[in-house]
Amino acid sequence: MAHRFRGERTLMRIFIGESDRVESGHHKGKPLYEGLLLTLRERGFAGATVHRGIAGFGASARIHTDRVLRLSADLPIIVEVVETEEKIEEIRPELNRLIGGGLVTLERVRVILYRPEGIPEDERWKHRIEGLEAVEEAREIP
Repeated sequence: MAHRFRGERTLMRIFIGESDRVESGHHKGKPLYEGLLLTLRERGFAGATVHRGIAGFGASARIHTDRVLRLSADLPIIVEVVETEEKIEEIRPELNRLIGGGLVTLERVRVILYRPEGIPEDERWKHRIEGLEAVEEAREIP
């Protein structure tokens, strides 16, 4: 599926714990970050990235860390998604059902490049995004 980004996008960050699980639906029992990733992919989102934190705390104020003496089985996880605001708004009710405890933030971002890796040099113009406008025709790229 080819994605063309035009204009500003929205960055959604979902802060959860590593031990959180999907409690219902067709991803039931999987780690929540995996369920979120699969759900976003199934809904045709442009992409998502999962980050594991080395330490953190949330609403409970309990420290989660990877330090040996205080090793936590519930390290912080952040799922990041860049997509249109409309698409994020569409999925919010489903995310609300999937996420028990956590934090979700939204902010405006400016996309300057979005293309798959491994494109032959003579085909790169089709995937380059310059100044937020999708490139529709071949042209000289400086």
